[in-house]
Amino acid sequence: MNPAALAWQQFRFERKLFWRNPSAAFFNFLLPLLLLVLTASAFSADSEELEVLIPGIAGMGVLATTFTSLAFNITILRDEGVLKRWRGTPMPAGSYLAGLLASAALNAFLQVLIVVTIGNVLYGVDWPQDPLLLVLFTALGVVCFAALGIAFSHAIPNEDAAPAYTNAVFLPVIFISGVFYSSDDLPEALKAIAEALPLKHLIDGLSEAIVGGGGDAGTAALVVGGWTLAGLVLAVRFFRWE
Repeated sequence: MNPAALAWQQFRFERKLFWRNPSAAFFNFLLPLLLLVLTASAFSADSEELEVLIPGIAGMGVLATTFTSLAFNITILRDEGVLKRWRGTPMPAGSYLAGLLASAALNAFLQVLIVVTIGNVLYGVDWPQDPLLLVLFTALGVVCFAALGIAFSHAIPNEDAAPAYTNAVFLPVIFISGVFYSSDDLPEALKAIAEALPLKHLIDGLSEAIVGGGGDAGTAALVVGGWTLAGLVLAVRFFRWE
């Protein structure tokens, strides 16, 4: 069987594993949608707040389904010896990783699609102003946070520490990056940190695609692209199977 067919088989296997793990499906996929409904319901009469919230939750969904999910799962797979056993099979490493990453990417695109649909159907937010830009930024965010998630998994010592390590990054980042409110309202110190991190710029790009407004999508793409390159270098340089 050729590598592409093996990658497809691995992708299908990852989809089954994902939906057969209720906690993973909830925290990495359903939780952002639940937060969207709860928060958007509180601001349903304020169109400006909704136009901040929809791109913000979409960005958080990309972060959760790629960075958080991969950092957590790869740590567990490595700690339990699953990666080592996979490495010992005839399946090419590229096919295995392609199936794993494709599953995370599908979750991210589905997350963004559902968030945008809920925003329009339930809360009256217009459909994306630039659908192509939305697809491009979602894809860039997927590659960026997937690479950073794999790289970050190298810093997690064992599977018991994985929840603490991933949440120690995930929770502060979403609260300072403009997921639930505009990051312009933050104190200057926190705003400077947010500007240095990729999630704020991903949300800026998604916001430009969804609600428009003349934001600087080029700068956002450059910052996320820079983090993507750094993540890829670190992920490849330090990846280990055991």
